[in-house]
Amino acid sequence: MITKINSDAMIFRLLPERRAWKELNFENLEWNVKLLKSRLPQGCEFMAVVKANAYGHGAVPVSSYLNKIGVTAFAVATAREGVELRRQGVRGEILVLGYTPPRETSLLTAYDLIQTAADCSHARALNDAAFVPLRVHLKLDTGMHRLGERPEHIEDLARLFSLPKLRICGMFSHLCVADSREPGDKAFTLEQIRSFFETAEQLRLLGCDPGKLHLQSSYGVLNYPGLPLSYARFGIAMYGAFSQPEPELLKTCPLKPVLSLRAGISLIKELSPGESVSYGRNFRADRPMRIAAVTIGYADGLPRSLSNRDVPVLLHGKETRILGNICMDQLLIDVTHIPEARTGDAVTLLGTDGSRTLRAEDLALKAGTIANELLCRLSLREG
Repeated sequence: MITKINSDAMIFRLLPERRAWKELNFENLEWNVKLLKSRLPQGCEFMAVVKANAYGHGAVPVSSYLNKIGVTAFAVATAREGVELRRQGVRGEILVLGYTPPRETSLLTAYDLIQTAADCSHARALNDAAFVPLRVHLKLDTGMHRLGERPEHIEDLARLFSLPKLRICGMFSHLCVADSREPGDKAFTLEQIRSFFETAEQLRLLGCDPGKLHLQSSYGVLNYPGLPLSYARFGIAMYGAFSQPEPELLKTCPLKPVLSLRAGISLIKELSPGESVSYGRNFRADRPMRIAAVTIGYADGLPRSLSNRDVPVLLHGKETRILGNICMDQLLIDVTHIPEARTGDAVTLLGTDGSRTLRAEDLALKAGTIANELLCRLSLREG
C-alpha cells in the first residue's frame, strides 16, 4: 500500500490518488478530541475507541497521532488489533473490549493488553489459562444482554477478585440506547446507570475494589454528562461524526469530520436524450448530458443501496449527483453543469471541497444505515 503524508495540511492519504482514496485530517481529529475532553468531568480520562481499523480510518495512523497529542488509553475489539498497535509503537493502556479465547492469554501478557472478562466463567477460564498475572476489566451486563455478567450475581463477581492470576483493574458496561430521546429509552438508560454504580458500591462493601469505572461511549457523554467515571470511551464522535444526522447537537458540539473519501474521473462522455446508464437502466437522460465515470464502487465499501438515491458528490467545489446503479468498482455522475470537469479530476464523496462538506451521517441515512457502519466498511483496495 502506498501512503502519502502532507504535513502542512495535516492530511494522511491512505491510498494512492490514481483511483480511490481516503484522507485523514489530523487537525480535525485534534479539534474533536479537545472538544470532547472539554465535556468530561475532572478526573475522567479520554479513551479512544480504535476498533475495526479505527472505524475505517486506519488504526495505526490514528492511534499514533493520538499518542502525539497526549491520548494514552485505547479500546480495540480483539487481541490481534491490540497486538498490531503495540507492534507499531502505540503506547498506553489498550483494552480489548471483545472476547479472547483463554488459549491466547500469553498474547495478552506479551503485548501488555488489558482483557475484558466477558462473564464470570470467562474470567475463571482466563485465570486457569494464564501463566503470569493478567490484567482484566470486568464487563457488567446492565441491560444490553450482549457480553457481561448480570449485576444480581454479585457474589460470583466478588469471588473473581480472589483468583490468583487475575488483576482486576476496572469494570465497565455499555449504554445501548443513550442516543435516543424517547422517554422509555431515557428511563432505561438511567436504570442502567443506577445499576452500574450500585453494583460497584456493593463490590466495595464486600471488600473488592472494582478499579477504574467506565460506562459512557460518545452519546453517553453527550446526553448524560458529568458521571463520576474514570474513562469515557469515544468512538464515532472522535472521528467527527454522529451515528445519524443530529443538526441540533452539531450546533452545540461542532465536530469536524476526520475522513474524506475521494475518487478519480476515468472517462467523460456525452449522453443523448433517452439514453440510459449503468446496470438496470434505471436512469435515462431527458436532455443532452455530459457524464463522468468515477473509479469507486461497492467493492470499496460504498453501499450499492445508494444507487438512485439522489446522492450528492462534489467536483470543483460544485455539487452534482450519482446517476443510476453503483457498480462493483465504478459509478457515474452528472457533469453537465461542470464544464471544467476533466479526466483525472478528484470527486469528493465524503469531506470538503470548496465551501461544501458532505458528512458521513447524511450519506449513511440515504443508505439506510448509520455512519458507524458506513465508515467501517470503507475497505478501499489499492488502485
